[in-house]
Amino acid sequence: MSDFTVGTDHFRLDGRPVRLLSGALHYFRVHEEQWEHRLSMLAAMGLNCVETYVPWNLHEPREGTYREVGALGRFLDAVERAGLWAIVRPGPYICAEWENGGLPVWVTGRFGRRVRTRDAGYRAAVERWFRVLLPQVVEREIGRGGPVVLVQAENEYGSYGSDAVYLEWLAGLLRECGVGVPLFTSDGPEDHMLTGGSVPGLLATANFGSGAREGFEVLRRHQPQGPLMCMEFWCGWFDHWGSEPVVRDAEQAAGALREILECGASVNIYMAHGGTNFAGWAGANRSGPVQDGELRPTVTSYDYDAPVDEYGRATEKFHLFRKVLAEYAEGPLPALPPEPRGLAGPVRVELDGWAGLDGVLEALGDPEGPEQGVAPTFEELGVDRGLVRYRVAVPGPRIPYPLRAAGLRDRAVVYVDGVRAGVLTEEDATLPEPVAGPAEVELWVESLGRVNYGPRLGEPKGITGGVLHERQYLHGVRARGLRLDAFEEAGAVAAVPFGPVPSPVGAAGVTGLFRGTVSVAGTEGLGHAGLRLPGWTRGFVWVNGFCLGRYWSAGPQETLYVPGPVLREGVNEVWVLELEGAGGAGVELGPGAPVR
Repeated sequence: MSDFTVGTDHFRLDGRPVRLLSGALHYFRVHEEQWEHRLSMLAAMGLNCVETYVPWNLHEPREGTYREVGALGRFLDAVERAGLWAIVRPGPYICAEWENGGLPVWVTGRFGRRVRTRDAGYRAAVERWFRVLLPQVVEREIGRGGPVVLVQAENEYGSYGSDAVYLEWLAGLLRECGVGVPLFTSDGPEDHMLTGGSVPGLLATANFGSGAREGFEVLRRHQPQGPLMCMEFWCGWFDHWGSEPVVRDAEQAAGALREILECGASVNIYMAHGGTNFAGWAGANRSGPVQDGELRPTVTSYDYDAPVDEYGRATEKFHLFRKVLAEYAEGPLPALPPEPRGLAGPVRVELDGWAGLDGVLEALGDPEGPEQGVAPTFEELGVDRGLVRYRVAVPGPRIPYPLRAAGLRDRAVVYVDGVRAGVLTEEDATLPEPVAGPAEVELWVESLGRVNYGPRLGEPKGITGGVLHERQYLHGVRARGLRLDAFEEAGAVAAVPFGPVPSPVGAAGVTGLFRGTVSVAGTEGLGHAGLRLPGWTRGFVWVNGFCLGRYWSAGPQETLYVPGPVLREGVNEVWVLELEGAGGAGVELGPGAPVR
């Protein structure tokens, strides 16, 4: 058994100085059958460690209902088999461009601005969760023969708050739960962030993408001794729907990595391999200098312009990083594993079954509640990812007035007396044409991803301010949720009343669930495929019941990543849930995006 400690200037393994050369790889963004290959890629790049977050909301979507909590332990076992160390960042808040920063909606809906503070109710929820999660981390610590060498307390807290009581309590809770390896915090290299996010006695680390010498100089003002470490070296960045893709020059990134290592510091490359925001788990940001402006939802791909791309392939950045890291390796680097093989093609997937959204809601939706005086939020309905149908009556007779969804988050397709009347957004939440009464109004509202960073963390989704006709609130609202989780339940989609696809399929405004099949050969050892939806507007795709995530014609992402293990030899079933306007009777399955 080994002893991993924080020395005055280096990490130490059994008393010997060591440098952590780590890369971020999130187990929840990579298909489990591909963990081994991706970890081999990190080792071949010259890394000796891997870092992962843990998303609380993925594992406890509803209070006391746990799912796949053991996935973390299985991943850490794979890390050990790969000969790597592990850094675990359990949160409870993780950011990570993940839905709600990893906090469950039942937590943020209940505690609001009291999350991430000393509030007793919030702390009790965190403690229950940690006591479920952490045993698998503790039993895999390096002192017990496992790979775990560091555990983080909270995440970038100095970018959010200054509740030192909460941070010290959380560090104490980790120790109470048996964590024996060194604890650390990570924040931006700015005085107010390090002041707000550091904990006495815990190693403080810094997050940045360049300027290592300046960043470490700031860190040293707050922590004169201890190993220097960049816990997040941002070698790329993530993309938002409707924005230009973000890329970082590979030579420049390699130079920034070299500068970190020349400072004698340890590093965690964020991301070494980003993976994918499957199943609608992508988060969102707010624009502006303090992240309080326009909503900017994150795309499904989490490629991150990382050295190992979304498809598991080595990029130019990989080879340049490998060259830098080889200078700090103990011995020759491992060879690269074989490059994942893409599907030949493309092949067209014919969609020959269809059900309207009302039929899908009847089969898979939550029960419709009674009339309410105000529109309930997604949080009040227990909906994390998915959409809610709101129904409300405009009394009459009355002349036409503007109809507005106040506090809309995030996007609504509106029908008046069964006829599509427009698409509303947070920025433009008033129908283009006035509405006369009496009338029946339906608003199909979709969450585009909850904010994962900044002061708007935990904000509710849905119609948060009410439906107004002129200045008058419309009461007697009926709401019904359609959660993405419902599609995951075995055999659930079999209850959907599929019929023929409408003709013409590409007619404006055709929505609903489309179903089709495609035959695939040669899936043994297949690494990946890509799915394209030319002409389609916005929605979600499943292949053999596995949710690939959201597509949107707003771009920049045009191809959804399909993990090879999801495909079967022979017949494969594809579902497309279109929420604004279908593009035709088929989609395309092919080899995927070219390597960067």
